[in-house]
Amino acid sequence: MTGSVSNKDKFLANIQNALERKTPEKVIKPEWSVQPQYKTLSDLSQDELVDHLEQECKNIHTAFVKTTTAQLNETLKETIEQFGGNPVVRFDDPRFDQYHIDLSAFETTVWDEARPEESKAAAQTAQVGITFSDYCLSESGTIVLFSGKGRGRAVSLMPETYIAIIPKSNIVPRFTQAADGLFDKNQEDARFPSCVNFITGPSNSADIEMNLVVGVHGPVKAAYIVVEDI
Repeated sequence: MTGSVSNKDKFLANIQNALERKTPEKVIKPEWSVQPQYKTLSDLSQDELVDHLEQECKNIHTAFVKTTTAQLNETLKETIEQFGGNPVVRFDDPRFDQYHIDLSAFETTVWDEARPEESKAAAQTAQVGITFSDYCLSESGTIVLFSGKGRGRAVSLMPETYIAIIPKSNIVPRFTQAADGLFDKNQEDARFPSCVNFITGPSNSADIEMNLVVGVHGPVKAAYIVVEDI
């Protein structure tokens, strides 16, 4: 069904006149006198944010590992094997090449933007899905992923296990700092993500009787690998 709108400006102008208001020339961001959202975990150092994240992972049923770039391949290999091994699917993210991540020991599919249906099928049958995080929220143990080319949502959603590789430098206290980062990105980068995903451990669902069921709407298991020197 299609239609058209006419006299919209005139209609709104009548309302503004009745309310004795003028159309603002630009939007002015308010300055709130109280901003408690910036205080939570704000006194923690980066190392302490990592420690807090590790404790939070216990609450969200998520494995937690710390490593370095030198040991990242070995740590990732051990984690993949721990959660069932083949097959594996991953983002087409330049950081996999940047940090020389070698997944040749596994049957690995890299998300192919040119072949979305084949990529989805690979994710559906994968045992493990792997991504880098764009932010990680220490307060809640939440991974933040930006959508984009080569970053199919199915990679973190459909495999039985989801593994997030987390650069220590992108761990922030909570959603507040991630939102600020997104705002800055929107001001600077024309390629702002059309979707931002927030993932807190494996999929958790509960019915009205508060019975927890894991893995109904996403991965059954999750693991976070924090890389301490990036």
